[in-house]
Amino acid sequence: MDIQKRLFELRDKDYALFQSRLVPDIDSELIIGVRVPTLRKFAKELKKNQGCEDFLKELPHKYYDENMLHGILISEMKDYIGCIERLNEFLPYIDNWAVCDTLSPKVFKKNKDTLLEEICTWSKSKKTYTCRFGIGMLMSHFLDEDFNKEYLKLPAGIKSKEYYVNMMLAWFFATALAKQWESTLPLFEEEKLDVWVHNKAIQKARESYRIDADKKAYLSSLKIK
Repeated sequence: MDIQKRLFELRDKDYALFQSRLVPDIDSELIIGVRVPTLRKFAKELKKNQGCEDFLKELPHKYYDENMLHGILISEMKDYIGCIERLNEFLPYIDNWAVCDTLSPKVFKKNKDTLLEEICTWSKSKKTYTCRFGIGMLMSHFLDEDFNKEYLKLPAGIKSKEYYVNMMLAWFFATALAKQWESTLPLFEEEKLDVWVHNKAIQKARESYRIDADKKAYLSSLKIK
């Protein structure tokens, strides 16, 4: 199967223009313009084809949409070890937030005992989107029933100048405030975070419907000026 040819057959030129505005760091000529639901449908078709394995080995890809497809295919993998191997091959080639945030392997939910070690490795990476992915996975899988306040130390210790890392950190801590208020609040009261992350997380938390008005008012008083 000629995957590039198939993607061009599925393109939506208006969507390509829209997408190019969302990921301005990517050359618009490298965005084919396939909508995500269409990519997901194509991924289901591709998984049944021998060309799927070949495609996952063909790195780096040329087009943004190929990377999106790659992320969707990895997210649908049922073999945990194979998924981790494919992820570690793919992560160094991710160059934008959209592909990074599309990655959400379903198999992680059943393998949290070993996942945390992988998350620690990803989060400490100097590569922007590998780090962002690690923080995102910690947020997705360890802020609910598997939460331990010790886990907050990992993102709290990340100091970065990268916008897309810091935005994910702010998103993480805003979510942590919503889900684990008592454990997370001291990080803000004691000003343990980078100033930009601190203030952005408060902004995001105050925009959240999961945090009540009294808590939002208190958070507002904790902003660093």
